[in-house]
Formats: sequence, structure tokens, C-alpha cells
Amino acid sequence: MALEALIIFLIIGAIAGWLAGQIMSGGGFGLIGNIILGIVGAFVAGWLLPRIGLYIGGGYIGDIVNAVIGAVIVLFVVGLIKRA
Repeated sequence: MALEALIIFLIIGAIAGWLAGQIMSGGGFGLIGNIILGIVGAFVAGWLLPRIGLYIGGGYIGDIVNAVIGAVIVLFVVGLIKRA
């Protein structure tokens, strides 16, 4: 992975994690936690969304939307685990 791709990946992860923290009340784990949450969310969305037939356009905006959807799913699951 090129350095530029890694930086873009981290920026998209940070944006997606922050947005997911804003969408889910009480969510958010700080800057580093949100970056990790966004990256994990991007992987989850990349795996899950095509399997359910949901395709969001390409480009950086599409990547951010996918990562936010995945991060919200991850944040929801983490919230369920915390309550148990």
C-alpha cells in the first residue's frame, strides 16, 4: 500500500468514525478510537453491503458513506455488547 493510500484510508476512517459517533448518541471513543472504528466499519461495510445487494457509488464520498454505515453497525454491536 502506498503512503498516499494509507493516509487517505486513515482520513476516511477518521471522518467515518466521527460521523458514526455523531449519529449514534453516546457513541464515540475519542480521536484514535473513532479512526479505528471507521476503519473497522469500512471493512464491515465492504463485506456486508454487497452481500445484501446495496451498492453505493464510487469515489471518496461513496467510500465515506460506506464506512459510516459500517461504523454505525459496529458501534451498535459494541453498544449491545457493553449492555450485556
